[in-house]
Amino acid sequence: MTAGITFARLDGLSSVPSALRGGVVAIGNFDGCHRGHQQVFEAARAMAAKKGVPALVLSFEPHPRDVFAPQPFLYRLTYADQKAALVEALGFNAVAFMEFSRDLASVEAPDFVARYLLDALEVSGVVVGADFQFGKGRAGTPDFLVAQGEEHGFSVEICSMLDDGTHPVSSSRIREALAVGDVETANVLLGYHHIFSGVVVEGDKRGRELGYPTANMGVPDTFGLAQGVYAVKVRLDGEVFDGVAAYGKPMFDNTKPPFEAFIFNFDRTIYGEALEIALLGFIRGQMKFDGLEALIAQMDLDSDKARIITAQARPLSSLDAALGYFNGPIG
Repeated sequence: MTAGITFARLDGLSSVPSALRGGVVAIGNFDGCHRGHQQVFEAARAMAAKKGVPALVLSFEPHPRDVFAPQPFLYRLTYADQKAALVEALGFNAVAFMEFSRDLASVEAPDFVARYLLDALEVSGVVVGADFQFGKGRAGTPDFLVAQGEEHGFSVEICSMLDDGTHPVSSSRIREALAVGDVETANVLLGYHHIFSGVVVEGDKRGRELGYPTANMGVPDTFGLAQGVYAVKVRLDGEVFDGVAAYGKPMFDNTKPPFEAFIFNFDRTIYGEALEIALLGFIRGQMKFDGLEALIAQMDLDSDKARIITAQARPLSSLDAALGYFNGPIG
């Protein structure tokens, strides 16, 4: 991060502060800010440091795939708030979110460069992934961007896709892993523990009757996490707690279940509060039981396993450590 510049979140490019103009910009959707994206971010920060200018990320909300669908369908790994937190933790000076719409998608690629990169941001450098395209008809290819840089005097770096030895690291692979409860693979591809957030809502209070009062979070209709039981870290107002959580209610009404977190050593009423969840591990899939006694016995076992997992959890990277869920060295 350039000295003397406080991290900024910009919603749109209509009034970019002068201190952030002339910087190096990493451009992309960056859903998940995973290890492949982090390669782009690292290149952008390195170029900015070499030039002695600010480093910025330019992203888009909502996700373009949802804009062109009849209704939102994509399991988002990171919404704007999480993306901004990750970008800040990675050492950038700012993140800017452009509203993605059919109108923006219809802007010709040269006009996009002139209007946003040159006029609004006055870029000195641009870094993108090899699969990034922009503008009407996706005419803004990497080769086009390189030619524009040569014409207008800004540097361009195109980063190849990161491969983990089997396949490219991608947001779709991470979604696929989370959809089957493979939290370990998802977290390795992300380079940090998957996080999501929500507001605590009133539930049926059945957990209290079972001895496990839970904080119930509403989740989007597009939430694609496998139903099951998880070991989690829970952040509330800057405090971090260990817990066990369940998604899905196979023995009760399971039409639109909340994500339910039982927070260890916690006794507060927090309806309406925002919680952030970090997934540490998948304990088991959902099961049906012959009565509440068997269910409670299994919940006791789940809690014991979650306590072991949370006690042993370590950050996966310096980024994971910067997010503030863990104590101790990188594991």
